[in-house]
Amino acid sequence: MIQSIDHVALLPAYLAAGTAVLVLLTDLFVARRAAVLAVAAVGALATAAGAIVVGLGDDRQTFCVPDACSFVANDRSALVAALFALLTLGVVALSAATRDVPPGEYAFLLACSMTGGVALASAGDLITLIVALETLTLPLYVLVGLRRRTVESAEGAVTFFVVSVVATAVTLLGAALLYAVSGRLHFATLATGLPDLPLTGAAVVLVLAGLAFKVAAVPFHAWAPATYDGAPVPIAAYLSTASKLGGVIAILYAVVDGLRPSLDLAGPALAALAVLTMTVGNLVALRQTRMVRLLAWSSVAQAGYILAPLGAFMLAEGRTDEALSVAVAATVAYTVFYVLLELAAFGAVVALRPGSDGGLIADYRGATRAHPWVGAALVLALVGLAGLPPGLAGLFAKVVVVRSLLDGGAGWLAVVVALNAVIGLAYYVRVAAVLYAPAPAESARARIPWAVAAALGVVTFVIVVVGFAPQMVLDLA
Repeated sequence: MIQSIDHVALLPAYLAAGTAVLVLLTDLFVARRAAVLAVAAVGALATAAGAIVVGLGDDRQTFCVPDACSFVANDRSALVAALFALLTLGVVALSAATRDVPPGEYAFLLACSMTGGVALASAGDLITLIVALETLTLPLYVLVGLRRRTVESAEGAVTFFVVSVVATAVTLLGAALLYAVSGRLHFATLATGLPDLPLTGAAVVLVLAGLAFKVAAVPFHAWAPATYDGAPVPIAAYLSTASKLGGVIAILYAVVDGLRPSLDLAGPALAALAVLTMTVGNLVALRQTRMVRLLAWSSVAQAGYILAPLGAFMLAEGRTDEALSVAVAATVAYTVFYVLLELAAFGAVVALRPGSDGGLIADYRGATRAHPWVGAALVLALVGLAGLPPGLAGLFAKVVVVRSLLDGGAGWLAVVVALNAVIGLAYYVRVAAVLYAPAPAESARARIPWAVAAALGVVTFVIVVVGFAPQMVLDLA
């Protein structure tokens, strides 16, 4: 069978991969840090624009067999691909303050990771999904370890590599078992061809367990704190936003598109993951003294809130088409709100400690006195993650999750979400209080690179806008 390839459908992936090549060439012939990062930023912006243009047209498919396709370009894939590209653009801007890493390799690996995220957005079968997810993840092993003068960076990179390899093996085993029981890998055909066998249940659990590593869901979370803390802070931001977005999208595609006949099996597993993740993440975050580790454990807890709407699948009432649509929209909307707030939080950390690691929470004492706008942006991000006003985006996100759970008949899970939100207040408010405490007499005012200030300003502006018009995000979801 001779296949025709739709190159328009592949345009965003071409642009992302082309960005990686251009970054290497720029580093080779120009060898200036500013030029390399500028090319990476322009490439990420072009990738986002290309994804939006393709998404505005008719749905496109390529790499097809008679009854399904492996690569699907539609409005859904355009939204996800554009979000990956824009997150990469934000991280490139934050990287202007990172001086202890080689710029060529750094930007090249970021562009390669973005290529994986863009390809993941259009995945139409399990193999494409897993390969794209690994393309997103593989460059991050090296990026985490680029702070070559610190032992913590090497430890974080090795931990991330070992755990991720195990996770990939578990996911592939689950995919192999699904193929063994059904003879299918495309989501469109899996949704109608899964037999009711014990082996099917084992395959579903293995796929979910493997993908749960990517979102740092408990009990598959142990790699996250050490990896985030050892990585350059902009890469920790990328891990906490783009990498987690990849895991969430992979779970949504696999569960909702491919494993819909097995939602009665996937639902309880997702509910258990959500409860464990948000509870453990919040409780451990209470004891953290380092800023990046606190944000890492906060990210673990937020993954629980993201997965919570999917936990309603354990009940028959939550598996109706209407409830399914509400749950998926709630998960996507919360993910969008979360990545914006998390990127703002890490951006403020980079701005307050340019060229450094995240440091101790005590090091931020009185930071708002020296940089009032940056401190206010960090406080806005923290109260948004907590779900408090004036962080209206985070408040609306929590309301959307609780409402979807109530609509799906999972009131008990909505109560767990509410209780964990109260626990989370303790450490978010503690950090906010430190920021506004009297500054030490010897504290100095650090210079903030203009690219970092611009990125933080844009993200904060977007957070404020979606806070006042949250329905816009929900409609997109």
